[in-house]
Amino acid sequence: MSKLVIVESPSKAKNIQNYLGKGYKVVSSKGHVRDLPAAKLSVDVEHDFAPKYAIIKKQEGLVKELKEMAKKAESVILAADPDREGEAISWHIATILGLDPNEKNRVKFNEINKRSVTEGIAKAEKIDMGLVNAQQARRILDRLVGYTLSPFVSQKIHRGLSAGRVQSVAVRLIVDREDEIRAFKAEEFWTLDAKMIAPSSKKAIDAQFTGDESGKVKIESKEQADLYLQRMEGAEFTASGVKKGTRNKQPAPPFTTSTLQQEASRKLNFQARKTMSVAQELYEGVNVKGYGSIGLITYMRTDSLRISEEARAAGNAFVKENFGSEYLPDKPRYYKTRANAQDGHEAIRPTTIELTPEKAKESLTSDQYKLYSLIWKRFIASLMAACVQNTVKAEFRGQNKEDKEKGGFLTYAANGYTVKFDGFTKIYIAGSDEEDEEETSLPEINEGDPIKIKEFAGNQHFTQPPARYTEASLIKALEETGIGRPSTYATIISTITAREYVVREKKMLVPTELGEAITKLLKQQFPNIVDVKFTAGMEDELDAVEKGDTDYVKMLHSFYDEYSKTLEKAKSEMKGVKIQLKENETDEICEKCGRPMVIKVGRFGKFLACSGYPECKNTKPLVTETAGICPVCGGKIIEKKSKKGHTFFGCSNYPNCNFMTWDKPTADLCPKCGKTLFKRKGGIVACLNEGCGYEAKKEKKTKR
Repeated sequence: MSKLVIVESPSKAKNIQNYLGKGYKVVSSKGHVRDLPAAKLSVDVEHDFAPKYAIIKKQEGLVKELKEMAKKAESVILAADPDREGEAISWHIATILGLDPNEKNRVKFNEINKRSVTEGIAKAEKIDMGLVNAQQARRILDRLVGYTLSPFVSQKIHRGLSAGRVQSVAVRLIVDREDEIRAFKAEEFWTLDAKMIAPSSKKAIDAQFTGDESGKVKIESKEQADLYLQRMEGAEFTASGVKKGTRNKQPAPPFTTSTLQQEASRKLNFQARKTMSVAQELYEGVNVKGYGSIGLITYMRTDSLRISEEARAAGNAFVKENFGSEYLPDKPRYYKTRANAQDGHEAIRPTTIELTPEKAKESLTSDQYKLYSLIWKRFIASLMAACVQNTVKAEFRGQNKEDKEKGGFLTYAANGYTVKFDGFTKIYIAGSDEEDEEETSLPEINEGDPIKIKEFAGNQHFTQPPARYTEASLIKALEETGIGRPSTYATIISTITAREYVVREKKMLVPTELGEAITKLLKQQFPNIVDVKFTAGMEDELDAVEKGDTDYVKMLHSFYDEYSKTLEKAKSEMKGVKIQLKENETDEICEKCGRPMVIKVGRFGKFLACSGYPECKNTKPLVTETAGICPVCGGKIIEKKSKKGHTFFGCSNYPNCNFMTWDKPTADLCPKCGKTLFKRKGGIVACLNEGCGYEAKKEKKTKR
């Protein structure tokens, strides 16, 4: 008789089975087996929010099998992921199988390798009901808000909308940023830039105007700039001061969930959901040549910067062997985890230091390799010595003839640095949402050196509004404000974009008219629901539930008792009120009554409707034409959506022409046959005309 080990992932089950061998049978629950049924609220509000759980329909056969296996097993070991969600899955399975709640049958693996798995099995504990109750509280909270607020929003705007406790705050952040951008008033300012040449070099130095005899000066108009440019005519400059120094640039810490999602967005252009999906694959295990089936990274849902001393020692040994002892700091570097972090797991790091990205490359998919490389390099860099830079700041003072007579002068400055010791930058440099500083070096300059002016000019600028959020900057904002937790960021962004409350324009997240309308309604009627501080406070209360400091039923009462009164008040105040979204008129004419068609938004997205509604109820799909021509019949190629919301392209002459493709049409024509070229992944353009076969890598444009 063997011991039954239940994990949630099939691939994880396979790898753990290999490590445990005979005497154990490892099976997968394929995620949650029990949940709140979606057809109704499934929470008994009148009886302390008792959840009405049921077996998930598609899991009924699996649950039956688990029960049969549990009866035959020597014992049952619950080994779902080491977080709130995993604890809840373990508790649900234990309840269904009738296991003793006081039995030590819960094990956790921070990494999937033989050592961690065998150690984890030996350290079985009781199910942590603090974690379970925190997950239950979140699930019930979200159900209470979603199932009561969504019908209200749908009734006031249009059918099929939804509002959620955390997603609504995320949309509000994006809407508020858009309001800031609209309200922003640009202010003019000027810079006076010069190219100067020192005696020791023929290379021009880029210098910037800093002020005059009165001190620092801000130039706010062309007239003011022209006065200073006149003083530049015939001015003679000397180096009035040179300051040299060094600075240490420290490496970024190893990844948390949030910083991994941000960096993967910046450097790999991965959306948060994709990052977490690929990271899950790396955590659960991949069959790597020479290593067998192995988990490549530690658990990827974490807000901790802590690493084990064993991993630190292995990393230090790798750095010393491959780069030299000078690439290690004098003292080990410890990063401080932020105050409200749960700190349940280590930071995200490779499990096997010597398994470099290049060694693993042939065993990984392209996405797995890119993400593993990012994680591996960031971890190794975090252990390495600082980058040491030699800095220099030179100041230049100039006078024309009139200035000499009056004692006036102009001041310019130039800054530069060179790398004295590359340190951690030898392997990795963290990305940023801001423009990175470029390395510049200044020639040898001594105080009193005469400086020649090669050219000078005044340049007009305007202050810029705050930037729209990208996925990376929104995740950063959510983390900094305490909205959501590491495991929720990807879901939040996926939800608000799937529901078209927010759209992506290039990398920017832009609120739709629908998103703005919902946010305005919620701000007016349910200020707490979209209040950042209030929502962050709820997260703190969930953390208190996890620690056992707060009873989760009491916490639910403190929220819902007040919320339900607000909901009833809003229903009463807005009885009979319907919010009309702005309708965009099109050039399309209704074939039934001759009036213009307008763009409306329904539960399945945008569509065309007659402006004569309700007299005329004609509607039809909104068609977006592309620049492409169908290679089969010569009709226009239009953009379409699949039932699951994926974009594809098809012929406008459907159903007479069945041409369709997932590849995006371009305005370019095939040099071989003259038909439309289509853009594929990887920058490849191809001709889809049957029998042609032309394919080429699209050339990148270079700046001159």
